[in-house]
Amino acid sequence: MNISVSMYSLISTVKKENWSTVDFIDYANRISLDGVELLDIFWQNKDDIRDELEQVTKALKKHNLKVSAYDVTNNFVKESSEDRAKEVTKVKEAIQVAKQLNTNIIRVFCGDIHDDLTYEDGQGWIVDGLKQCAAAAEKEQIYLAIENHGLLAGKSEQVEEIIEEVNSPYVKSTFDTGNFLLVHEKPQQAFDRLKDKIVHVHFKDFREKEANEDIKGFRSTLGVELIGTIPGDGEVDLAYIVQGLKETNYQGWLSIEYEGKDDAKEANEEAVNRLRNLLQ
Repeated sequence: MNISVSMYSLISTVKKENWSTVDFIDYANRISLDGVELLDIFWQNKDDIRDELEQVTKALKKHNLKVSAYDVTNNFVKESSEDRAKEVTKVKEAIQVAKQLNTNIIRVFCGDIHDDLTYEDGQGWIVDGLKQCAAAAEKEQIYLAIENHGLLAGKSEQVEEIIEEVNSPYVKSTFDTGNFLLVHEKPQQAFDRLKDKIVHVHFKDFREKEANEDIKGFRSTLGVELIGTIPGDGEVDLAYIVQGLKETNYQGWLSIEYEGKDDAKEANEEAVNRLRNLLQ
């Protein structure tokens, strides 16, 4: 197993210091990472990424860093068929970017809760969208790895159901260790359900917000507020998951995704050290 850090882990630093993706890659090199996880939201000219993509590939080659995954921020839960078609196009375009970044993993979403729409309302749209994208992914042999992203399609049972209904060898799971807490599912149990479908892992942790804390967290499906922590300081039994990955002979990436309030650089460096210790 190899260790990467998601650029999203450094989002506070990206905003504060006006980092480009190349700046993030330089940081990853300084802390001796194996690779980086990159996101579509960080392209500085989203209308035409060609020049920046060339700079990124040069920086990766310079530092001998791999791309663990390329993340696309799609949303198939939209009532308009025209809007859903745009999301399919977004994922198909991301497949071509992933090829240029030399990664075979694209992190995809199912969709977001909005208005009165439920998972049951959106499930058909999600499956249909992923089926359309899967045809292109299979051709390029690139995995579409569904992240359990919080409140909609956030339970392991839902992720499993979608993967099975899409029925493609290239639609699998990005297993986010922390996000199951947002739907009040124990990450260990979620892992036991999805362990044979995992092709990418987000190494993340949360704790419950204390009554006297004046910070904004992530609200769960039952209204509980969770605060991001350095992995190991929260509620996720990360050792159980790492051991389970070893037992299933998982050979993919463990990508740190820190969503806490502390200094992001220091937090991610500590997270890397802790993960290295777990992997020994």
